Amino acid sequence: MQELNHTQIAQRLDQLTELSVALGASHDTAELLERILMVAKGMTNADGGTLYRPSEDGRSLCFHISVNDTLGIRQGGAHGDKIDIPAVPLFDAHGDKNLASVAAYSANFRLSVNIEDVYQADVFNFSGMRSFDQQRGYHSQSFLTVPMNDHEGELVGVLQLINAKDPLTGAIRAFSPTDQRFIEALAAQAGVAITNQRLIQQLEELLEALVNLINIGIDEKSPYTGRHCQFVPELTMMLAEAVHNTETGPLADFRMDDADRKELWLAGLLHDCGKITTPVHVVDKGTKLETIFDRVHMVSTRFEVLMRDAEIRALKAKLAGGDAEAIDAALAEELAQLEADRQFIRGANIGGEGMRPEDQERVRQIAKYRFMGHVIQKKEAGGEEPPFRREEQDFLSAEEVDNLTIRFGTLTDGERKEINNHISVTIRMLESLPWPKHLQNVAEYAGGHHERMDGKGYPRGLTKEQMSVPARVMAIADIFEALTARDRPYKKGKLLSESLRILGNFSLNGHIDPDLFDIFIRQKVYLDFARKNVDERQLDHVDESKIPGYTP
Repeated sequence: MQELNHTQIAQRLDQLTELSVALGASHDTAELLERILMVAKGMTNADGGTLYRPSEDGRSLCFHISVNDTLGIRQGGAHGDKIDIPAVPLFDAHGDKNLASVAAYSANFRLSVNIEDVYQADVFNFSGMRSFDQQRGYHSQSFLTVPMNDHEGELVGVLQLINAKDPLTGAIRAFSPTDQRFIEALAAQAGVAITNQRLIQQLEELLEALVNLINIGIDEKSPYTGRHCQFVPELTMMLAEAVHNTETGPLADFRMDDADRKELWLAGLLHDCGKITTPVHVVDKGTKLETIFDRVHMVSTRFEVLMRDAEIRALKAKLAGGDAEAIDAALAEELAQLEADRQFIRGANIGGEGMRPEDQERVRQIAKYRFMGHVIQKKEAGGEEPPFRREEQDFLSAEEVDNLTIRFGTLTDGERKEINNHISVTIRMLESLPWPKHLQNVAEYAGGHHERMDGKGYPRGLTKEQMSVPARVMAIADIFEALTARDRPYKKGKLLSESLRILGNFSLNGHIDPDLFDIFIRQKVYLDFARKNVDERQLDHVDESKIPGYTP
């Protein structure tokens, strides 16, 4: 058996070095595995080769790549035809290790197997190989089978080469001990590289699972935010892709690669993660008087008390000899006024987009009614006083008046601050994580979706020039999704045309980026998203020429 000279050994060492560099730089497992097999095949001048991977359950070896120069076979891998070869079992029907197959033997015992001539070997069952040779008119002879293990000795693959050829004559020869040592060194490097790829993939899957875990927590806490957490990332990516494809205008230079897309997608998923700390009665506050329950029912009961008291006064007046007809007329008028006030309070309790000053004043006047209510009293030690006492009091408390006179929506100033604080919490949460280099911008992207181009946003008051394009993209996605959302407890989803009118005005008043808004409309991003995710009853006709801030 002819051994290698110094020049050939040096060439192989160079190949190993180059492969080590390539393995470290590769991010595509399919490409990596194909590279491993082809380098091994070229290094030994083998006619063919196979790379096996363990099955999910670890009970068999699956053909991952199979090549043969003479037969023109190239199956599996990144560029080959579909694999149509059955897997090799690692165990027999009784659960014992399969010792008949050379690949299974190598995998089970983590040993290399070098066979000079398979037709002369009687240790392994090569009946399948002989049948293959007869069908294809091929002659298999020398085999080199080497296991690939990770740093813990776990099997990650098996590398098998067939028919080493003399580089000068082309004659089939045995794989030399030097061939075997080089392929074992290559297999060791390959095992580490495959393990690294697997660990990186597992870490990325873990990260995505943790992100989903946070969103599940938010969703379970408040079902009204689930749609938002799902759709903002989707719309963000749609608009970002439209900007990526834009070749003219101020944003023509914006481009994303796959790493940028993953970073932005994660930021979108996490953009509201701070809401996990926001009290649920604030997040889900559907009416102005809602806390754990809607207190408008308590107020309605107070009206019943006032009506009862009015009826009692009327009865007492009649018993005192008063004019029954006049008393009944006055009572009917008072009851009608109380009922009208009750219905007004019920209406005022529903949040809107602008409560009139005269309606706010009416709430304050109703609050001045007096009624006998229960007041909690402090019980003295050893005393037998009841925990409540009856006392005349204002019909509405100061806190109830504050809530019922909210001009926009259902949140008081304090509650709005609690809601707004979620973005500060989001930033603190995300900035506390040790993000890898390719995800360094997640906190900036996610934390900027409530900033404004004119610097009047929150929490940092950034201007357009201080914000990245992805952060500005997410701001538009966040607003548009909120406008069209139909699952919020405090409002109905707006019509598509109305949502675009509001968004257009935002582009004119310094709220959102007008250049991004132009792409949002011009590339029909709004329409693609709406057709997929917005209730069809909201999809009215849109005349783009009438959208504020947009020129067709």
